[in-house]
Amino acid sequence: NADNARFLLLAVLIVLYMLCGAAVFSAIELPTEREAKERWEERLENFTRRHNLSRAELRHFLREYEEANVAGIRVDDIRPRWDFTGAFYFVGTVVSTIGFGMTTPATVGGKIFLIFYGLIGCAGTILFFNLFLERLITVIAYVMKSCHERQLRRKGVLPHNARRGSGTSEVDSLAGWKPSVYYVMLILCVASLIISCCASAMYTPIEGWSYFDSLYFCFVAFSTIGFGDLVSSQNIKYESQGLYRFGNFVFILMGVCCIYSLFNVISIVIKQSINWILKKLDCRCCHRCQRKLFRSRRNVVMPGNVRSRRNISIETDAVNESDTDGRRLSGEMISMKDFLASNKVSLAIMQKQLSETANGYPRQMSSNSKQNGFSGGVGALAIMNNRLAETSVDR
Repeated sequence: NADNARFLLLAVLIVLYMLCGAAVFSAIELPTEREAKERWEERLENFTRRHNLSRAELRHFLREYEEANVAGIRVDDIRPRWDFTGAFYFVGTVVSTIGFGMTTPATVGGKIFLIFYGLIGCAGTILFFNLFLERLITVIAYVMKSCHERQLRRKGVLPHNARRGSGTSEVDSLAGWKPSVYYVMLILCVASLIISCCASAMYTPIEGWSYFDSLYFCFVAFSTIGFGDLVSSQNIKYESQGLYRFGNFVFILMGVCCIYSLFNVISIVIKQSINWILKKLDCRCCHRCQRKLFRSRRNVVMPGNVRSRRNISIETDAVNESDTDGRRLSGEMISMKDFLASNKVSLAIMQKQLSETANGYPRQMSSNSKQNGFSGGVGALAIMNNRLAETSVDR
C-alpha cells in the first residue's frame, strides 16, 4: 500500500532527523552545561565556606526557593502572575499551545480546571488557525492568479477585454491554473520573517535583549514551542506599558498564524518529496523485477501467445506476459483477484465518488491538482488543499 509505505518512510526520516538533531545539540550544548555545573559547584563551595554553612542546609534553602519559583516568586521584581492581566496572558499561552511555563497553576483546583479549559480552548484555537489558513490561502491564490493573468495579458496570450467566465480557450486555460506550493511557501516565509524582524525590533530596546535573542524568542513563541527561557511582557513596569502589551499580543497572534500556515505548507512539500523518493524507489524495483521476469520467461512460450523475439522488450514483456494475460489468452476464466488488480484504479475512483455522493458534497477536481501536490491531506492540510483547488476555478 502506497499510504503505508509513505507513512513508514516518513517515520524513518523523522527518527533519523531526531537522531541527527540530538547529536548536533549534544555536541554544541554539553560542554557549556559541564562548565556551568563546575562553576556552580565552585561557587557553592565558596559560599558555604565563607558563611560557615553546611552544604545540606544550603541545598535545603535552594530547594525551598525552587518551590517558590514554581509559584511565581522571582529574585527581581516582576509583574503579578495571577492578577487579571497576568491570568489573561497565561490563558493565551494555554489556548495557543505555546505554554511558556513561567506561570503554572499550583493548586489542585487550578490544575483540574486547566485540563478541561485547555481541552476546549486548544480545540477552538486550532479551529481558528485552520479557518485563518483557509482565508490566507484564498487571498494568496487570488493575488497570485491576478498577477499571472496580468502577465499573460502583457505577453498577448490573454486578450485585454477578456472577462472571467467568457468561455474562451484562454480564459479556460487560466481557470485551470493553480498557484505553486513553492510560491505559497515563499510568500509565507517572507511574511513570517517580516513579522519576526519587526517584533524583534520592538523587543530589543524594551526587554533589553539582543536582537538575535529577540529573533530566537519570536521563533520559539510563534512556532508554539514555548521553552520559557525568554518571555516577553514580564517586567513590572514598561514605558508605554499599555501600547507595548497590545503590540506584543498582536505580534504573537500574527506570528503564530503565519508560522502555523507555513508549517502546513512545508508539510505538503515534505509529502511531495516523500512521494518523489517512493516513486524513484518503485521505478528501480520495477526495473529490477522486470529484468528478472524477462530472464525467467525469455524461453517460455505462453499458451495461445506466440510472438517473435524482435518484438519483446523489458517494458512490454512485463505487461504482455503477466499471469493475468496468460490466463486470459489461454482461455481460462479470470479470477476475482486478477479482476481487482487490473481495475484497482477504477474501483478507487468509484469508491471516492460513492463516498462524496453519500456525504452530499461531490467535488470536482482537475487533473492538474495532483500535479501541484494539493490533493489529499488531513485536518489543516485538507483545508489548504481544497482551498487551493477552489480558488483556481473562476466564479
